[in-house]
Amino acid sequence: MRCLITGGTGYFGRALARRLLDDGSERIVLYSRSESRQAELAGHFVHYGAARFFLGDVRDRERLEEAMWGCDVVVHAAALKRVDAVAYDPGEVRKTNILGSACVLAAAISVGVKRVLMISSDKAVSPQNAYGVSKAQMEHEAIAMNAIGYPRGTRISCTRWGNVVGSTGSIVGIWRNQLRRGQPLTITNPMMTRFIVTLPQAITFCLAALADMEGGEIFVPQLPATRIDALARAVSIQYLKRDADDLQTIVTGLRPGGEKIHEALLSSEEPQRAYQVGDRIIILPSHHSWRGTWEIPGERVAGPYTSDAPVRWLSIDEMVAMLEEVPDG
Repeated sequence: MRCLITGGTGYFGRALARRLLDDGSERIVLYSRSESRQAELAGHFVHYGAARFFLGDVRDRERLEEAMWGCDVVVHAAALKRVDAVAYDPGEVRKTNILGSACVLAAAISVGVKRVLMISSDKAVSPQNAYGVSKAQMEHEAIAMNAIGYPRGTRISCTRWGNVVGSTGSIVGIWRNQLRRGQPLTITNPMMTRFIVTLPQAITFCLAALADMEGGEIFVPQLPATRIDALARAVSIQYLKRDADDLQTIVTGLRPGGEKIHEALLSSEEPQRAYQVGDRIIILPSHHSWRGTWEIPGERVAGPYTSDAPVRWLSIDEMVAMLEEVPDG
């Protein structure tokens, strides 16, 4: 495989790159705008002869075309995603997550990339904040671009999943720092629920989508969920190596920017074109002028898919085991 990963030095991007390199890929291009992260990661990847690093912004189509030259796959993971951090900068979110994604799509079609997988989020479903709106728009544009890309040999699909446990800026890192300092854990709302996916699960799901995509699908995994107060207890147990019955917490209220109490991976309208295929859901496009009939070997999904009514709840022990695999710091 010859693959370019936008956001290649991020938590997901660098792990995906390592997996592809370990699997013997011919060329892996890590595209990002962080000079320091690229230098750091290049030191860790020095023994991978197939790794290439390109400084660049997803807003720059010309630079994207240079970096994509010779690649047959693009995974677009770059985004501004911190709901609270971008609350006062929706214009920057639009430039990166919407216009930047459009640049990625246009560049991929221009240079003849065969498969493009766009990484979306549960926050794109019934969006309540600038990040969610930008991901919803990205999904719509990506799917529609098959009308242009498909006849030229470029297939475009999306994946949509929940919170990757331990990702950069996640609550796990914040809570660990608070425990290290002997401080109470800050919780926005103890009743809040979230879908949880581990980093290896996200990578495996991404690779499966790349292998099976026809162009136009949104791939959604079946994910377990947890309440935030249960996750806080699991972080405390894993970090302190004991169950703290007197765990101190402070309820801070929802963060600015439009934070949800519960997330969704399917909207109320999508089940009419969503199908259960193995352990995942495939959402077909509402229109697909680039191809005729579309047959999916699966059962139609019955209804919405929300974090307060998940396929199953994670146990404390399961979350502690997950957290053992998340590096500290």
